[in-house]
Amino acid sequence: MSAALSDIRVLDLSRVLAGPWATQILADLGAEVIKIERPGTGDDTRGWGPPYLKDTEGRDTREAAYFLAANRNKKSVTLNVSTPEGQEIVRQLAAQSDVFIENYKVGDMARYHLAYDDLKKINPKLIYCSITGFGQDGPLANLAGYDFIIQGMGGLMSITGERDDLPGGGPQKLGVAFADLMTGVYSAIAILAALNHRNASGEGQYIDMALLDVQVATMANMNMNYLASGAIPKRQGNAHANIVPYQVFRCKDGYMVLAVGNDSQFVKFCEIIGHPELSQDERFTKNADRVRNRETLIPILQDILIERNVGDWVGPLESSGVPAGPINNIAQTFEHPQVRHRKMKIELPHPLSGAVPLVANPIRFSKTPVSYRTAPPTLGQHTREVLSTLTDIQSADIDALSAKGVI
Repeated sequence: MSAALSDIRVLDLSRVLAGPWATQILADLGAEVIKIERPGTGDDTRGWGPPYLKDTEGRDTREAAYFLAANRNKKSVTLNVSTPEGQEIVRQLAAQSDVFIENYKVGDMARYHLAYDDLKKINPKLIYCSITGFGQDGPLANLAGYDFIIQGMGGLMSITGERDDLPGGGPQKLGVAFADLMTGVYSAIAILAALNHRNASGEGQYIDMALLDVQVATMANMNMNYLASGAIPKRQGNAHANIVPYQVFRCKDGYMVLAVGNDSQFVKFCEIIGHPELSQDERFTKNADRVRNRETLIPILQDILIERNVGDWVGPLESSGVPAGPINNIAQTFEHPQVRHRKMKIELPHPLSGAVPLVANPIRFSKTPVSYRTAPPTLGQHTREVLSTLTDIQSADIDALSAKGVI
């Protein structure tokens, strides 16, 4: 069975995470992704280690785990786009591509004569996606965007972390680059929508993606809590602003997550913990009551739950339809029977290590399955292949460009 995007070619001038995450999604869906990297150094994340991939003798390679996370199924071409020769090669590749994606600073592509207005003249059907921190216009458009800064500016850190009045209180960033990753996902969605529009109209278009826009949008219900009430949401730690009990509790041997989503689940929960009277208490009968009386209910539940181990609670709760689960570290996550069953860990052959472990794409198709074709490429691994097949550059000229530092 062919992959969904097997007829699509993507020219990828992005680096670090947001852009590469978007193009890895497209690559997993079957697109041919040509990743343009700086000669000698490549994508910044190649050096963001340790940890690094080990070679067959157990020594560190130059392939950082960070880079490996976002660059599967791609071809690496080294190219200095600041040179006229490099720009001409980009134009030749763009003329034969369906999608162009970049995350340079606002104005850089125009200086290189590689902006959308330049490339659409040679390929009117091109889908051109720019990813920046703040978008192509506005008072901050010229600033570089970093995920950590965006998490702060976009409100996420104001609701993440323990309450200010409790030990350890204060703002926290997420453990992964949330704004980058979500911008990558939204960019992939936008590109797919633009391709569908092109199928109907024959026209390409320009996509302006901003990390700050995405961060603001993905505040989701917290945005609406504020817009509907005028009250600014505060940090709740592991608690939920609108549902109780919905948080982390300490048990005898560790921690568990409890996520009681409705009143009937609360009745079952109280029966399982041996205190059915709690669900009949008028202070706790309805979720709205439990939210209002959170400070009374939570200590009562904590005193009960700490009397047993995590497993003693999670099993009966799960079997009764009350959402609960342990807090696993990443090693435990990959060993979980459900994760193993879903084959979320994969391996692909790699020229330096023999094989590289990777994380599967979570999309499951019935007709056009995700494909895992190649490991994240070594720097410049496909330069000669791509230039010799997709441009008019001859072999001797490729050698000359290499000697000159263009590739």
